[in-house]
Amino acid sequence: MTEAPEYPVEERLHGDLPLTDADAAAASIDADATLLTSGFGSVGYPKAIPLALAEDNRDLSLTLVSSGKVGEEIDVDLMAADAVDRRMSYQSSEVARELTARREVAFSDRNASSLGDDVQYGGVVDPDVAVVEAVAVGEGWFVPSTSLGQVPAFVDAADRLYVELNRHQPLALQSLHDVYRPEAPPNRGPIPLAGPGDRIGDRHVSFDPEKLAGVVETDSADATYTFRDPTDDDLAIAANLRNFLRGEMARSSVFDEALTLQFGVGSLGNALMGELADLDVGDRDLIYFGELVQDGLLDLLDDGRLTAASATSLALTDEGQQRLFEHAERYAEDVVLRPADVSNHPGLIDRFGVVAVNSAVEVDIYGNVNSTHVAGERMLNGVGGSADFNRNALVTVCALPSTLNGGEISRIVPMSFHVDHTEHDVDVFVTEQGVADVRGRSPVERAELIVENCAHPSFAPELRAYLDDVCEREHHIPHDVERAAEWFE
Repeated sequence: MTEAPEYPVEERLHGDLPLTDADAAAASIDADATLLTSGFGSVGYPKAIPLALAEDNRDLSLTLVSSGKVGEEIDVDLMAADAVDRRMSYQSSEVARELTARREVAFSDRNASSLGDDVQYGGVVDPDVAVVEAVAVGEGWFVPSTSLGQVPAFVDAADRLYVELNRHQPLALQSLHDVYRPEAPPNRGPIPLAGPGDRIGDRHVSFDPEKLAGVVETDSADATYTFRDPTDDDLAIAANLRNFLRGEMARSSVFDEALTLQFGVGSLGNALMGELADLDVGDRDLIYFGELVQDGLLDLLDDGRLTAASATSLALTDEGQQRLFEHAERYAEDVVLRPADVSNHPGLIDRFGVVAVNSAVEVDIYGNVNSTHVAGERMLNGVGGSADFNRNALVTVCALPSTLNGGEISRIVPMSFHVDHTEHDVDVFVTEQGVADVRGRSPVERAELIVENCAHPSFAPELRAYLDDVCEREHHIPHDVERAAEWFE
């Protein structure tokens, strides 16, 4: 390993590195290789080599591993080229969903925090090549671009490494990164992070120089997010969440000094972040410890409302990304990007007393949460990091509108036929209708609260009738499976 770079890095290329092009890099990758890519939150993913693989004339049967959402170069072009046989652990395009639904691609859903260990130590794949995006690269190191995810673990695990040096991304991104790798089991000690805004690592990812197969120079923008404007339901959910958080701050001494929050990705999560501007936290610090920096967090930072933001990806809109690019060093005073096995680490989520706020496809009346499958069958994206936070947060909130499709479908159902987060993992449910705090409640008591406080008035009577009928049975969690299934017809 070469000596670490001195900061700030002011040049893109350092040392005598093997430069190549995307076509040559793609041709050197075996047709049945296991390919590990950077990318999380639709940013920081390689673009040129996946496109070259998509246009390769060989009969490819790749195993593709990425730690989060990637862009269309991978999720559409490469997937549609019939080049991928097996994939983990996240997908986001209709092309990928159709291939998964038809089982033409074997999709394995994994938790974001543990994927690095799964790949490096767990034997789930035999890694061949890592392809990552960087803003600078030298002999034995590179500076990541707009996300980290499980890149350090992937680079350690792979036999060979290609670095896409993306000149579209500013060198100033180096100021955001804090690359720390937990030790390997069984000698893994506690992560020495005292506070969410502290730094304990490097601005670069280190690697064995002999692994470097080539550097491909690119100049390509990320596939940034498009967040819709907050709906009336979003604003009502935000108001209900604010009221709940006010009550928690008044109730628990844990929140006397700071309120530490996490929000899931998406338009609702971004809207909830933005609406926190109206939450009076008194003299407490307001802190974000989660996976993704979204535009709503930048607004809070600009308004001086947020003390620190720790994440693994900059999941921003075009406008938000441009804002951060232009003022990266200023934002780096409060924003830090970490590998996902740190940003999503169960011990840190517990240590910082995080209040986790994530959404779902649907919730059943007993508090089981389905985050990934429509009608229990059709995979959407993947569980991502929601399980990391839902299971380990001090308080876990599931926030969602009570209906979808213009009110035609209830997202509160009698029984979910796919469960990502059991009734043991979620404490509070919030919809535009109200709040159901189910902590310490029995299953039937939970159901009564969820139906009364969270279900839409168009569906609440039917849910109430279902609950009344099944409670005639002498069971702890009474169900009528056939009747519950009729909700999905």
